Amino acid sequence: MVHIYVFSFIAGLFGANGIPHFIKGITGQKHQTPFGRPSSAIINVLWGWINFVVAGLLIFFGNVHSHLLRSFTLVAVGALLMALLLAYTWSKHPENNQE
Repeated sequence: MVHIYVFSFIAGLFGANGIPHFIKGITGQKHQTPFGRPSSAIINVLWGWINFVVAGLLIFFGNVHSHLLRSFTLVAVGALLMALLLAYTWSKHPENNQE
């Protein structure tokens, strides 16, 4: 049963991480990925999409339907944690702090 909670939490992390990469990519902007600094828009679309697929697979194979409310809560907590981490990290980036 613990694997359901772990998979749900990690799915939230992956899902939230995919959002900025996918959005930057579909708007034609470069953005940092694990593959280089900065990566092209196409690489970002692919990286965001891979994050979404991993999140979906974790939810699917995590058998979350047996504990739906707790699983949803952990997905939401994982997504919030990743969002806060990304917000903190990117707010420190010099490119985002130009006045």
